[in-house]
Amino acid sequence: MRVLGIDCGTERTGYGVIDSDGRTHHMIAAGCIRSSPREPLERRLLTIAVALRGLIAEHCPDSAAVEEVFFAVNAQSALKLSHVRGVALLLIAEASVELAEYSPLEVKMSVVGYGRAEKSQVQQMVASLLRLAQPIASEDASDALAIAICHATRAPFLALEARA
Repeated sequence: MRVLGIDCGTERTGYGVIDSDGRTHHMIAAGCIRSSPREPLERRLLTIAVALRGLIAEHCPDSAAVEEVFFAVNAQSALKLSHVRGVALLLIAEASVELAEYSPLEVKMSVVGYGRAEKSQVQQMVASLLRLAQPIASEDASDALAIAICHATRAPFLALEARA
């Protein structure tokens, strides 16, 4: 199964593509889509949309996973993040790719085994699970890979639940 993980952000949207059988994962691509904070929000969303559409077309994922909105103290930041999530969800639906959403707690539990893990712990475990020589430098790309790994390990169980 090929999974696209997306870590939404208005300045940096991380992405990670893996191939997985549910137990063994192989990184195909990872990176960060950057948009300028000096640009108006609609231009930033367009930059993210064009890049995500290209990634979906290039890698043809079987499914995509996106992190749910984390309700922080700053409502304005959460609202802007929701705009980016909306763009990601629209493009996933447009491409007829199966979508899954996970909370930050679920992602950390799945990858690290501890829901309150630090970003550095997530980076280390992502590198270990993907058998990389060193952690991915970008936290956004590493988080996106963690989201993809979370989905790859949970997808077989979600399929069983759907059949029951």
